[in-house]
Amino acid sequence: MKFRQDTASADQAGKHPLPPPRLAVALIPVVITLAIFVGGIGIMEFPAELMLIFAAIVFTVFAAWQGVGLDQVLTDMGEKIKRALPGILILLSIGILIGTWMIAGTVPLMVNYGLELINPSYLYVLSFIVTAVVATFTGTSWGAGGTIGVALIGVASTMDVSLAITAGAVVSGAYFGDKLSPLSDTTNMSSLAAGANIYEHIRHMLYTALPSSVLAIVVFLLAGLSIDAGSVDLHVIDRTIDEVQGHFTLNPVLLLPPAVVLVGSIMRKPPLIVLFVSSVTAGVLAVLVQGFSIADTFDAAVSGFTTDMLSSDVSAPLTELLNRGGLYSMYSSAFFVFCAFFFAAAMENSGVLRLLLNKLIDKLRSTGSLITATLLSGFTVINGTSNALVTYFLINDLYGEAFKKRNLHPTNLSRSMEDSVTLTEVLMPWTVSGAFFASTLGVANFDFLPWAVFCWSGILFSALLAYLSPLTRDFGIRRLEPEPQGAPEPQREPAKN
Repeated sequence: MKFRQDTASADQAGKHPLPPPRLAVALIPVVITLAIFVGGIGIMEFPAELMLIFAAIVFTVFAAWQGVGLDQVLTDMGEKIKRALPGILILLSIGILIGTWMIAGTVPLMVNYGLELINPSYLYVLSFIVTAVVATFTGTSWGAGGTIGVALIGVASTMDVSLAITAGAVVSGAYFGDKLSPLSDTTNMSSLAAGANIYEHIRHMLYTALPSSVLAIVVFLLAGLSIDAGSVDLHVIDRTIDEVQGHFTLNPVLLLPPAVVLVGSIMRKPPLIVLFVSSVTAGVLAVLVQGFSIADTFDAAVSGFTTDMLSSDVSAPLTELLNRGGLYSMYSSAFFVFCAFFFAAAMENSGVLRLLLNKLIDKLRSTGSLITATLLSGFTVINGTSNALVTYFLINDLYGEAFKKRNLHPTNLSRSMEDSVTLTEVLMPWTVSGAFFASTLGVANFDFLPWAVFCWSGILFSALLAYLSPLTRDFGIRRLEPEPQGAPEPQREPAKN
């Protein structure tokens, strides 16, 4: 098919060369794309990147029918990538950071600290706290749930207490850490999709994460009052602690790398520089404290840490947690961004998005209704695609401009995506995360769902903050910075060719 070239003047005017399509016609590529996402990703479990490319081709063809050429689609894709380049570089740097934190012993130290906190009398609440700590410092809900979570389920089984409550606490803690960790791929990708700074994104999520975590702690404390801490066999926990201590030299100095990230975040230093300094610090500790060679440290930074670098064998659960990180581990995520921006540019140039949004946004007349619509859309899409990364970029394409028009900062959108997508995916048995946690912990999703308090309460607090914003003077809602008064007029005009 030969694609027609669109005119520069039409693009500059922000209009399509042809009138916008009728609603019934515009829904055709939408229905096809939904079939690709739900059928290809959700049911057939085909690679999400390939499905995104297919969906992008559908909208590209529709854009060509509307008079917009392929060159314009690719140009817009390039502009999106250009704006997102700092975020993509941060994503790649996260891989280096994780690899160096692993080989330095920083992550094993946090795992050790977390396990030593376990007290049978407070099993439920400590299951939440310990899993949250481990997930925060590893950036993976799956890794925390598949290691610490399994150990905690084993303890609950020996104590003959509720496995559903324990699993709910583990899931809540795992997703608390995953949501607030700068090492998490979902945290990075949601902020990247919305165009928000990663540290500002994390800080803004505290408005919903803190009340959700307080509610979860209260629920788990009350539920734990019925626990009989009689003779409890903690051999599962003790064995894991002994194994970690046997493979790594644990010393509080290993907390320096995360301290660098924390201080850099507070001081609002450039994320790339902060991550680089933290990685270098961890690499030095790997050599000086753990005794690894410089070559092993570089390998961990680029290819990721593996337990083969250790002098003795490691158990399968601990291997699952430690074998991660490295620059290469982020290549797939970086490639996904390119695919997502191809899809976004094609959908934008097709005119479909503009048509649908005009009809939808007109009915969303308040901050509360807009954010609630975003939350419900995120929950619906993730249940259809079971792929958070696809959902982030799709939700941003649907609501990004609406948030800007309502003077809402991108962190409001990125937080809404986390609350409705990241946290709720695990609750449904037909999603990938839901199936993973149900099979790993041995507890059905609908059994632990009522007790996964942190996961389902986030979406409620997010909507509540939005609806109460007129009464609370925008507490928890961030507005865009107003333009400086008296700015020279030429700076606001588009550049002329």
